[in-house]
Amino acid sequence: MATQKNSDMGPDLSVGVPIAAFGDRKLLAGHVGDEPVLLARVGEEVLAVAGKCTHYGGPLAEGILVDDTVRCPWHHACFNLRTGEALAAPAFNPLQRWSVERRGDRIVVTGQVPADEEAVPSSQPEAAGQQERIVIVGGGAAGFAAAEMLRRRRFAGEITMLSSDGDAPYDRPNLSKDYLAGTAPESWIPLRGPKFYVRNRIDLQLRTTAGRVDVGGRAVIADDGRVFPFDRLLLATGAEPVRLPVAGADGDHVFTLRSLADSRAVIERAQGSKTAVLLGAGFIGLEVAAALRKRGLAVHVVAPGDYPLGAVLGPELGTFIRSLHEEHGVVFHLGATAERITAQAVALSDGSTIDADLVVVGAGVKPRISLAADAGIAVDRGVLVNEFLETNVAGIFAAGDVAQWFDLNSAESRRVEHWVVAQRQGQIAAQNMLGLRQPFSSVPFFWSEHYDVSIRYVGYARSWDAIEIDGSIADRNCLVGYKKDGKIVAVAAIGRDVQALACEVTMV
Repeated sequence: MATQKNSDMGPDLSVGVPIAAFGDRKLLAGHVGDEPVLLARVGEEVLAVAGKCTHYGGPLAEGILVDDTVRCPWHHACFNLRTGEALAAPAFNPLQRWSVERRGDRIVVTGQVPADEEAVPSSQPEAAGQQERIVIVGGGAAGFAAAEMLRRRRFAGEITMLSSDGDAPYDRPNLSKDYLAGTAPESWIPLRGPKFYVRNRIDLQLRTTAGRVDVGGRAVIADDGRVFPFDRLLLATGAEPVRLPVAGADGDHVFTLRSLADSRAVIERAQGSKTAVLLGAGFIGLEVAAALRKRGLAVHVVAPGDYPLGAVLGPELGTFIRSLHEEHGVVFHLGATAERITAQAVALSDGSTIDADLVVVGAGVKPRISLAADAGIAVDRGVLVNEFLETNVAGIFAAGDVAQWFDLNSAESRRVEHWVVAQRQGQIAAQNMLGLRQPFSSVPFFWSEHYDVSIRYVGYARSWDAIEIDGSIADRNCLVGYKKDGKIVAVAAIGRDVQALACEVTMV
């Protein structure tokens, strides 16, 4: 007899289910023992894979099927149902595959399929520099994703990753969410453990800052004088926080939040603080506000706009997010800016003063383009790349927050500061460094969490002509569409995960 736990996981697929159990659906959740398993109807076939996303464990049966891939409803990872491969970040680990048999009108899962190295294609062409040296400058989302993909595609040459950070690549979105709130342990934060880099022969050079790129000599010279020759180079230098030109902004209790070290420092300061002031009402600032409220601090948010996130989400969602934070005790000081920070307070432009034991500046970021610019590589608002993420210098690519690419879908030049975009660009850049010539066409996606409300954002709207709301923002069940020239160019969803996924597919 099935336990309550297993009965909650759907039918026992080792016993089998009738094909009619799918109804008009294409995805069906079940289990084999304690393992969640997903059945997917692809044409006349039924395929079976693990039922949970390998990123954060999202329920894949609540996602969508596109051809022979499944998309996760939480953070839009994409998996190949035939091979299990994680085709698109933020997931990297493949799904376990399961064997399926048809017995009359029943579908029976008979066991796990052994891992098959041939399921993951090798790079083409074969001569794409298997003895070459690839250098990656940057240890963030794009840099890690590129290194992982190079080895996944069986690049056999040397990979060197130069990172000015003191920590190996980590899950940056969590730094302002659960980790900062104290509800996620630090063991969750690294994208991979030390053995991954050793096993995959990735030479990870931490605390190493690239000083200049010698384009003619095909080498990166570090600040300490070490020389790293390359045949292919990926610039994944990311972005850095904007520093406020405010008296006192260099105080010991004033922080920005970009790195794991930054998050650790904020946590340490918060433990002895009663009141925090957030300068900026963007996504990072508001996520920090929510995290510090969970830690019991009094929180004030200072921003010059009329409502938070107005430039990204518009007045309707911005007003809702303000009220959500106010329900949790956050105090807003809108239409104001900081004029002076002292050891105990922040003085505002409206003449008021807020007590502050801890100050976090969330004034946005700027791309780190100087390394490329000094090397004569073309830059604008970022490092300019074509649809293959290659710069004007052959063999030198850029990906992530620093890359300004030509988007084929919109026929415009873009630079987007999203974690998933950076990861997916790193993956595409890696394959193009191996000669695949695959254009980057992924639709931008990010997610943001505020207490018990998650927002999924798909697309890109620098501006819009109109906003359409399907559902109710107040009821936390809505799809907000941003229209430009009569076309939906972006959507923000609360409680509409499947619709957000569907929008991503249609925008490609």
